[in-house]
Amino acid sequence: MKSEMVIKVRKARIENISSLPTVPGNLQRISNIIEKPSLTLDEIGRFIASDPALASKVLKMVNSAMYGFPGRITAVSYAVMLLGLNVVKGLLLGIAVFDIMEQTMRGLWAHSVGCAVATRCIAEKKGGKDPEEFYIAGLLHDIGKAILALEYQKEYEKAMEGAAEAKIPIFEAEKKVFSDGHAEVAMWLAEKWRFPRNLVEVIAYHHRPSLSKIAPLETAIIHVADIIVRARGIGFAGDSYVPDLNTQAFDLLSLSDVDIKEILLKIDDATDAIYDSTE
Repeated sequence: MKSEMVIKVRKARIENISSLPTVPGNLQRISNIIEKPSLTLDEIGRFIASDPALASKVLKMVNSAMYGFPGRITAVSYAVMLLGLNVVKGLLLGIAVFDIMEQTMRGLWAHSVGCAVATRCIAEKKGGKDPEEFYIAGLLHDIGKAILALEYQKEYEKAMEGAAEAKIPIFEAEKKVFSDGHAEVAMWLAEKWRFPRNLVEVIAYHHRPSLSKIAPLETAIIHVADIIVRARGIGFAGDSYVPDLNTQAFDLLSLSDVDIKEILLKIDDATDAIYDSTE
């Protein structure tokens, strides 16, 4: 019972992200705008355009080699129209949490972008309807780590130390310290920010893809992408351990050796852009 109460209190605190004193102002502003129930493409476009620094970051990221539209998008309005509301919301959040990730866990942003690239690549191979939404899922899947490390710095350092000492994945070490881990925190925020249910589920179950009911294929994709990026050594995700691959998820994707080689090549091609985005 005590554990349940602690989780409820922590959840309420995390969900009230706009008033957390340690959260940077840009994330607070973006959180406020994207959680509006009747947000339109025009409204979010005007929000981005009203901030030259934010608009510049959006266009730089969209036009980078790692995102998929190199040099093709020159106006915020065009980016918003082309990408759609959910992708733009996710892109804004990715930009907003960049500073948090680099402050709290050096290398987490590079890992997240690497996972985003791998996720989109696998989605394209599997005929995903909107590869850019998959990219956003990969970009945001570990946002819970950044928020936990920001709000509970000492406790999260303890979790990382525990992962290193016991040689276990960080999500297992988080459970020992917090009862709930980064996937649950990311799920709470994705629900608060009104992301589609399938995206919420992908983020919530990327370490436990067999629990996914609404989006099993999408969840399997991000699970496998996360493992590939970890094994490739891109960035840092809170531990030096490569988690076990869920065989059911891997079988669901039916990736051939040729597919995997092509995915690795695309990740390698984007590596310079991934690390450039952290500078």
